[in-house]
Amino acid sequence: MIKEEKSTIDSLPVLPESSVRLLEELSNAVGVSGNENEIRSIIRREVSSVADNLTTDTIGNLIAVKHAKNDHALRVMVAAHMDEVGFMIVDKESDGIFKFQVVGGIDERALAGKAVQVGKKHAPGVIGACPVHLSTPAEREVILKTDNLRIDTGPGSKDIEVGDYATFATKFKRMGGSFCGKAIDNRIGVATLIELLKNAPDSIELIAAFTVQEEVGLRGAEVAAYNINPDFAFVIDCTPANDQPAWDHSENTLYRTKLDQGPAIYTNDSRTLYDHRLIRYLSDLGDRYGIRYQYRQPASGGTDAGAIHTSRSGIPTISLSVPGRYTHTAASIIRKADWEEHYRLMTVALRHIDADILKENR
Repeated sequence: MIKEEKSTIDSLPVLPESSVRLLEELSNAVGVSGNENEIRSIIRREVSSVADNLTTDTIGNLIAVKHAKNDHALRVMVAAHMDEVGFMIVDKESDGIFKFQVVGGIDERALAGKAVQVGKKHAPGVIGACPVHLSTPAEREVILKTDNLRIDTGPGSKDIEVGDYATFATKFKRMGGSFCGKAIDNRIGVATLIELLKNAPDSIELIAAFTVQEEVGLRGAEVAAYNINPDFAFVIDCTPANDQPAWDHSENTLYRTKLDQGPAIYTNDSRTLYDHRLIRYLSDLGDRYGIRYQYRQPASGGTDAGAIHTSRSGIPTISLSVPGRYTHTAASIIRKADWEEHYRLMTVALRHIDADILKENR
């Protein structure tokens, strides 16, 4: 049940320019799965003055709590994963030449020639492959895998060891009404959750879970959900936009999300059949406030919801994502307008959340 309130988008806050600058900082920072410390430090700096409680659990999740005014208020978890896909150094072959493996879901075909940053000091490097001039016709037909690739940091490189992480060296930039950068999945969710925490309604206990290791199996969310055990959970993320004009979309039944259509409400993915009560809750709010939204159709992939909704005796959970092109590559693109609509829909969702939503049968 949605509480009465003036039904206009004019009553909602807008994303400040500081959030864009924060997204840029988060995108440029390094936080491959299992190595999220840089991201965690930025978040801690941003929320320490507004959170009533701020802790880091054993696996590395950063949990920020904003208390409600009432003692028996709903406990609402909002999760955004901090980690990004990347690489791990597995062997040193020669001076400045390193074997590596991918961490998370990366298309290895698109790696050759990409600039990277390696290790704790972000040493510059490049993913090298045999150039076309030196390849035989048969070799040119082979799809490149990590076994055929190396990270080259140049001779004399120091402080790079087996086990060090690496990621793309793409720098965040603005392109008209779009943003482009690495790790937009899911630094966009992190930036949004920070802003939601700073403007948390006092009618709920908001538990912001900045989770780790989503890209390698939703591991942080599993731990966080078990410990938090909330009444409701929202997962905010970035989802692939299936709208590239060069592709045939006459039968676009995979994801179906597009840029410029607002945030995507999940209905079904490989890990979760989403709570239809919460799907309807978000769509009703979007209609009431004139906030654009779209449905992320059933497809592969998933979000932290896959681990959260089955925790303990079950947690009512929904995912809402910003659509982005070229996710899990060196550079993704999102629209600022879609991000703003995402923030507005999450804002009204937290304002109106009520236990009566669950009175309808699951």
